Amino acid sequence: MAEQFDPATHPHRRFNPLTGEYVLVSPQRSNRPWQGQIEPPQLTVLPQYDPKCYLCPGNERAGGQINETYEHTMVFVNDYAAILPPPSPIAPAAPHPLLATQPVDGQCDVLAFHPRHDLTLARLAVDDITRIVDEWIAVYKRRGTQEGIKYVQIFENKGTMMGCSNTHPHGQVWSLGEVPSIPYMELASLARYAMNPNVAPSHAPRGPFGRPCLLCEYIHFEVSVSESQSRVVVKNEHFVALVPWWATWPFEILLLPRLRHVPSILHLTKEEKLSFANILSLVTKRYDNLFSCSFAYSMGIHQRPTPPKDECTDSDNEANIAHLHVHFFPPLLRSASVRKFLVGFELMAEAQRDITPEEAASRLRACSEVHYLDS
Repeated sequence: MAEQFDPATHPHRRFNPLTGEYVLVSPQRSNRPWQGQIEPPQLTVLPQYDPKCYLCPGNERAGGQINETYEHTMVFVNDYAAILPPPSPIAPAAPHPLLATQPVDGQCDVLAFHPRHDLTLARLAVDDITRIVDEWIAVYKRRGTQEGIKYVQIFENKGTMMGCSNTHPHGQVWSLGEVPSIPYMELASLARYAMNPNVAPSHAPRGPFGRPCLLCEYIHFEVSVSESQSRVVVKNEHFVALVPWWATWPFEILLLPRLRHVPSILHLTKEEKLSFANILSLVTKRYDNLFSCSFAYSMGIHQRPTPPKDECTDSDNEANIAHLHVHFFPPLLRSASVRKFLVGFELMAEAQRDITPEEAASRLRACSEVHYLDS
């Protein structure tokens, strides 16, 4: 007789409905010996002020500009932007249909989270994180309503292993004249789900025009239907953070509003904004506490590509098919010095992970809400 399938021990694939891709889960490999690359430890003891830091208050940046002596947050145009303001030069005719060029323009902004050089999101007070959320909303609205901007991406790279070139707490906002590939793919999946006549009705919140929302349905199942809630890491009054069923990175987290369909951060109420800041604090503290280190990650906000032009009449706009959610993609796998590499099979075939999302969520749930440096 065939052995009964157990997702905690047997290899299997899981489907990501946002991207249409699969991830191979191989839990039997979680205890394999490691003789590969060991990362240098992340610095956890930093000065409150670094005279050589390009983001500390009053310092000179690499481009020669002098930072303001800010007390909370600071926003400025990136001195070394990946996207340049319009107008873009016209691309030459393609020498072959397979070799097409599409010019892109826009703007890149940097947001310093706090004047203290040594305080990451995990170490900031919720009030300080709320100010960051306010600044995200302001930049999203300012850039997203500019002529020619079709998408605003808010993100943070934390830690040198994620390519962060400055340890001062900061994030970035890239605003483009086109919708990039990954959010385009997610928005297409959300639209297909909303228009699918075969989606069975449930008690989950609904999207625009009363249509079903993929993420509303998913979060409703994880929080209200699933008896085990085994992938939920932490939740508060308005938000939930979980390791998604389809997670690729070992301790990946998906953070979403859980009570209603929210198209963007601009649509958050005052209470929801406070809850958002609170759960960002809870998630990042658990990350640091997992391996007692300043936990590296890339974090990005996916939402409506740009704000509504008219907030008073936009409640039923088709663009609101987007559902606000935050991705955390951290590379660490076994310790503060052993990371996950997306190579080999992952590059040539499909994403693969060893520990199950349920195991990862369990380990994060068990972490204290008090930062290890404060306990």
